[in-house]
Amino acid sequence: MKKIAVITGTRAEYGLLKPLIKAIDDAKVLQLQLFVTGMHLMSEFGNTYLQIEKDGFTIDAKVEDGLKGDSALDISKAVGKATIGFAETFSKFKPNIIVVLGDRSEILAAATAAVISNIPVAHIHGGETTEGAYDEFIRHAITKMSHLHFASCEVYRNRIIQLGEQPHTVFNVGAIGIDSIKNLQLLDKKSFEESIATKLDKKSVLITFHPVTMENCTAEVQFQELLSALDKLKNTTLIFTKPNSDKGGKAIIDMIDFYVENNTEKAISFTSLGQLRYLSALKYVDFVIGNSSSGILEVPYFHIPTINIGDRQKGRVAPMSVIHCAPNEQEITSAIIKTTYKNLLDEISKQELLFGNGNATNKIMNQLTTFNNKNLKKSFYDLKPTCFEKL
Repeated sequence: MKKIAVITGTRAEYGLLKPLIKAIDDAKVLQLQLFVTGMHLMSEFGNTYLQIEKDGFTIDAKVEDGLKGDSALDISKAVGKATIGFAETFSKFKPNIIVVLGDRSEILAAATAAVISNIPVAHIHGGETTEGAYDEFIRHAITKMSHLHFASCEVYRNRIIQLGEQPHTVFNVGAIGIDSIKNLQLLDKKSFEESIATKLDKKSVLITFHPVTMENCTAEVQFQELLSALDKLKNTTLIFTKPNSDKGGKAIIDMIDFYVENNTEKAISFTSLGQLRYLSALKYVDFVIGNSSSGILEVPYFHIPTINIGDRQKGRVAPMSVIHCAPNEQEITSAIIKTTYKNLLDEISKQELLFGNGNATNKIMNQLTTFNNKNLKKSFYDLKPTCFEKL
C-alpha cells in the first residue's frame, strides 16, 4: 500500500488540505501519514493540532521546529531544527511520497529532508508570485525539489514549466481551497454570530494583515495606516484574524490586541477562526481587507470585494473584485469607498472565477494514486532548444 505523508504547519494551510487529507485517509489503496509542525504546535497560536485531532485524524508525528521568536535568526534556526526533525521522521515512517502546500519555511525544511532521503515531493500552489515576501523564493525552491506539481491556474502551470519542470508532471487542478467552499456546510448568520460571541453591526469587515517580509521594519507603520483608515468606519464590526509566525508578525499581533482592547464596542480578534468560521464569515462581511492570499484565491467565490494592500501579494493573478492599493491611509480609505460602488458590486457578482470549480482534490488524488516513484531522476525541460542538444 502506497504511503502518502501530508505535512501541515498552519491552521490556514490545514483548512485547505483537509479535503485531501480525508480523501487519502478514505482511499483503500493509500495509507495516510499525517505529520504536523510549525504553528500547530505553538501555544501562542492556539495549539491548533488539537483541532486536527478533533476532526478525527490521527497525527503520526509532531515535528518541532523550536521557533522562539519572529526575527530572521529565529526563523533560520527553526528551519534547521525542522529539517533534522523531518529527516528523522522520514527515516522512521518511510513515506512513498510527501504532499506539501505553499511556501512557508517549515515546508522548505520538509522538502529539503525529503529530497535528500530520495522521497518524491508533491507540491500544491507552486508557480505563484508574491514579490513582497521571501515566500517567493521558498515556493520556487520547493518547485525544483518536487516531482508532482498541482497549480491553481494555467498561468501558474506555465510558470512551473518555465522553471524547467516536465509538462507531464504539472497539472492545473484549481485552488484546493475552493473544494471546501463548494462542499462545506457553512454556518447561518445567527450561528456564526454565536460562534464569535458578537452580533454583527450594519456592516462588517474581515481583516488579515501579514508583515511584508522583503521589507525591513514596515509592519508597524503599514498596519497603523490600515487601522487609521478602519477607524473612520461607522456602524461596522471589525473582525481581525492574527498573522502567522512570520518575521515581524509579533508587532502586528500586539497592535491588534491593543486596538481591540480599546475598541471593544466594534472590534474583535482571533488567533485562529478555523476554516468553518472563516469561510462562514465571508458570507456575511461586506469586504475583506489586508494582504492575505485568501483575499485573491478564495474570497472572490463569495462575490465580495477584496482590498489588497501593498506589495506582499504583488505578482499574483487576481480577478477584478480585488482592489489594489498602497499601504497608506489615504489610498486605503479610497479603496474602502470603492467597495460601496454599485456598478463594481454588480460586476463582481458576475465576474469570471479564475481558480477552478472545486474539484482539485479529485484531480490530485488521481495523480497520487497512479504516481510511480521508481525513478526520481529529473530532466530539465528547456522552453527552447539549447546548445547542449548538439553535443
